[in-house]
Amino acid sequence: MNTATLAPSPVTQAPRADDVVSRLRSSEIFRSYQQAFQTATGLPLVLRTAGSFREPLHGAKNLSPFCVMMAAKSRSCAACLELQQRAEADAGGGSVTLECFAGLSESLVPIHLGASIIAYLQTGQVLLQVPTEKQFRAAVAQLKKWNVTVDVAALREAFFQTRVLTKTHYDATVRLLASFAEHLSLVTNELMLKEASSEPPAVSRARVFIAEHLGEPLALQQVAQAAHMSAFYFCKIFKGATGLTFTDYIARARIEKTKQLLLNPHMRVSEAAYEAGFQSLSQFNRVFRRIVGESPSIYRDHLHGANAGTAGRNALACAA
Repeated sequence: MNTATLAPSPVTQAPRADDVVSRLRSSEIFRSYQQAFQTATGLPLVLRTAGSFREPLHGAKNLSPFCVMMAAKSRSCAACLELQQRAEADAGGGSVTLECFAGLSESLVPIHLGASIIAYLQTGQVLLQVPTEKQFRAAVAQLKKWNVTVDVAALREAFFQTRVLTKTHYDATVRLLASFAEHLSLVTNELMLKEASSEPPAVSRARVFIAEHLGEPLALQQVAQAAHMSAFYFCKIFKGATGLTFTDYIARARIEKTKQLLLNPHMRVSEAAYEAGFQSLSQFNRVFRRIVGESPSIYRDHLHGANAGTAGRNALACAA
């Protein structure tokens, strides 16, 4: 698992990250997967915004009784939050699993919006070996050092009820989450482009015009005219409704179109780029990497496997 250090700034500066995460959390695809995951594995699963200070796995099903008791104590809860923050710092571009003071494991799997991490799939509260009396006594001793008062008998019962998985089994579960996180990362750009129900009619007209002429050169004045507004006022209204500048919206719409075209395994990367309206392969590569967070060839590898990706890269090299 990747344990490269993550600088805090990309996490907190993701564009409209809270809004996108909220949409992901309420989406049918996430709610359906969350229910299936929790039912199939017996483990909790949440989608939490990067940098959140809510207690780990807040609101999930299948929580460990031991962790529930710890969350009710301020000092042990703070220790869990510190572990969560450390896991974020260690997550980098991939999944990370860490152990708490009592030996329970928790995992974070990052979700990207472009190059920024905006959220994590979080699961865990499991032991990777059968709990022992020695391990429990060590946990109680740590709680005493923190001056945390607990009902030892109740805590013992909760601790020995903790779900136990082999490391191999748990690692495989985290890899499944990584695949789902990659899927969610791919739909975040689409969510950024979705129309808000309360947007002005002029913005709706502009969206329709852009969609119908996406493969052609699009000038601000041209789209503003289609929306029946001056270019200056259009820029202001459009940014307020979509959260994106006109230029960034066009770029994201074209990238989304490119991604749809690349679902066809026989479509060359260069062909998809030009059909989506990009006039330059260098511009396309730069914009694609900025928005998606990886190169077009790597994205194609993820869709169709390494062989298709190699073909796409060769085609791109020839076209260039």
